Amino acid sequence: MLKGSIVALVTPFKKSGEVNYDKLGELLEYHIQNKTDGIVILGTTGEASTLSFEEEEKIVRYSVEKVNHRVPLIVGSGSNETDKAVKMSKKYSEMGADYVLVITPYYNKTNESGLIKHFTMVANASLCPVILYNVPGRTGMSIPISAIEVLSKHSNICGIKEASGNISYSSMVAKYVSEDFFMLSGNDDIIVPMMSIGASGVISVLANIAPQTTAEIVKLCLEQNYIQANQLQQEVLPLISSLFMEVNPIPIKEAMNYLGFEVGGYRMPLDEMALVNKEKLYKILDKSRRNIR
Repeated sequence: MLKGSIVALVTPFKKSGEVNYDKLGELLEYHIQNKTDGIVILGTTGEASTLSFEEEEKIVRYSVEKVNHRVPLIVGSGSNETDKAVKMSKKYSEMGADYVLVITPYYNKTNESGLIKHFTMVANASLCPVILYNVPGRTGMSIPISAIEVLSKHSNICGIKEASGNISYSSMVAKYVSEDFFMLSGNDDIIVPMMSIGASGVISVLANIAPQTTAEIVKLCLEQNYIQANQLQQEVLPLISSLFMEVNPIPIKEAMNYLGFEVGGYRMPLDEMALVNKEKLYKILDKSRRNIR
C-alpha cells in the first residue's frame, strides 16, 4: 500500500532551456529531508510531454541513483500510443523505478475494451507495479468504473491516482480499494474528503513548496483526525487555489522561483504567467509563509 504525501515534482530548467540536473538533485534531496513520502517524476507537473526521449531517460537514471530507494520513486510512463507506453514502462521499471504512473490515452480516446487492453499490456510488460492515472480534465476521458473493477484485479496494477475532482466518481472507485489496490488523491484541494472515503494519500503539486504542511494534512487523515486535518486544509486552500490560477505547472514554478528555489522557466507552449496573476500569487505566498515549510 503506497501512502502519504507524494510530490509531483517539477522539472527544473537552465536559462538555456536544458534540464538542470544539479537543481533536480537538490529538489530530490530537499523532499527526502522534508517528510515527503514519495516522488513522482515525468508527470504533468514535470512537463514530461515536452521532454525528449533522451532527456526522460537521463532524468530517470539520475533520479533512481540519487533517491536510491530512500522513498518510492514513481515515474510517468504513459502515452496515447499503447506500444510506446509499454516500451517506456518496461524501460523505466528496468532502470529502477519503484512504480510507473500510466495515464489514460488522450486525443485518440479509446473505448472500454481498448482501455482495459491498453493498461493490461502495460502491466504485463512492467517489472514494477503500475498506478493508473485518471485525469479527465487533461485527457478528455475518464476510466469507467466497470474497467476499474477489472483492472484492480490485475496482479501488477496496484492503485490509481484519481484526479477527476468528482467525489461521487471517487466514491465509486473507493469500492475497489483493498490491500492490493490503493487510491491516491490527485487534487490538493480535496485531500481530506478523498482520504475520508478511502484514499491513502495525495500526489501533490502543493508539496513542491510546502512538503511538511502537505505531509501533516495526510498524517492527520491517516490517524483519522479529520477535524484537525480539515482545519489545516482550509488554512492552505487560498494557497492551493493560487497554484492553479493558470495551467499547471506555470504557477507552481513561478511560486518556487519567487521563494528562491530557482527552478527556471518552462517549455513551450507554456509561457510566462500573466503579470496580474503573478502579483496575486506573490501576495498569497507572502500571506502563507507559515505554511510554506
